[in-house]
Amino acid sequence: MIALAGLDLTDRLVVCVGGGRVAERRIARLRASGARIRVVAPEVTDGLAALAAAGTIDWAARPFDASDLDDAWFCHTATGSATVDALVVDAAEARRVWCVNAGHGGKGTARLAAETTSDDVLVGVVSTAGADPRRSVAVRDAIADGLAAGRLPLRRRRRPLVGSVALVGGGPGPVDLLTVRGRALLAAADVVVHDRLGPTGVLAELGDDVELVDVGKRPHHHPVPQDEINAILVDRASRGLRVVRLKGGDPFVYGRGGEEVIACRAAGVPVEVVPGISSAIAVPESAGIPVTHRGVAGTLHVVNGQESPSPATLAALRDDTATVVALMGVSGLARFVDAARAAGAPAGRPVAFIENGHTPQQRTIRSTMERAVPDAAAHGLRNPAVLVFGEVARAELLLPAVVAQGEGVG
Repeated sequence: MIALAGLDLTDRLVVCVGGGRVAERRIARLRASGARIRVVAPEVTDGLAALAAAGTIDWAARPFDASDLDDAWFCHTATGSATVDALVVDAAEARRVWCVNAGHGGKGTARLAAETTSDDVLVGVVSTAGADPRRSVAVRDAIADGLAAGRLPLRRRRRPLVGSVALVGGGPGPVDLLTVRGRALLAAADVVVHDRLGPTGVLAELGDDVELVDVGKRPHHHPVPQDEINAILVDRASRGLRVVRLKGGDPFVYGRGGEEVIACRAAGVPVEVVPGISSAIAVPESAGIPVTHRGVAGTLHVVNGQESPSPATLAALRDDTATVVALMGVSGLARFVDAARAAGAPAGRPVAFIENGHTPQQRTIRSTMERAVPDAAAHGLRNPAVLVFGEVARAELLLPAVVAQGEGVG
């Protein structure tokens, strides 16, 4: 009967008998666990020889001798010879050293499980009725898929002394555009501090005992100031909780993620940042607008549309080969366009407004620099919207004319 156990091989000597491809793959895994490796084999692969030359592993270039196991904690054999592998297993058993026999049809006193990890959880799969590596790998892969999708319970039941904060970029909104890393962190979270935009649909998948803190901002309405958001993150993590700060887009693209990192580090709270797909790229893309396109635009300028255009932004708006993407810019559109026109941006510069990107309510309004403000008013443009200025916004660039004509056009 097989009993699954986790072994700590950190700085323990593991003797690997055999130097072929199977041994090379297994040694990579054993090295990743922190083990010290001694290879016993007359010949080894080029990869193992390079590791030995670098001093990363020890290599005894000779046949196996039972005394090689005298100071070993663990043993692995894969020589290609059933006779030699059986000799290694017998020598290991006599010394009470666990031994994995990777030889075809061979038996040892231990097996290496098919493993997968998610955060600090390690899952291993073995067969109890004879080795069946392919089945173990298939089961392992199914478990890995469940962990990645957040379908399996990853939350800690025992609180650590110090919690943690993860700033997770949720992308443009659809849950299936959230990263695998982000889904795994959400599945393990005790607290989720979330915005109004982003993949808020994923919140319904969380357990009833996960604390949800809505700190979402709306135009001209910021009910939870940034300093208070920082304090919430630090407070919950200081209680030993795992906190996810779920944002739309990317944490470091107008997401104030940098301020939250500073607050966590100042309080001694471990913090990590998980990137997300920025709406500056994803929303135009959903409307068939590439922010760069060979022969059309080779420069991308992303700006906060609530602020007056900087000299660099105005230069980009004049540049026929640049794309300017303005986020949060609906309320400041008239000021933005007036400054662009005064700086010499051409009246015919193509413009596109993409409202409610990546939602069923998404719509695209095509216009020009000259007509942008009245067209936005005529179509009732509202937040959230991404504004694109540049030749890439021409309707016929990628979309067939018949499709482009179906969009809102001034």
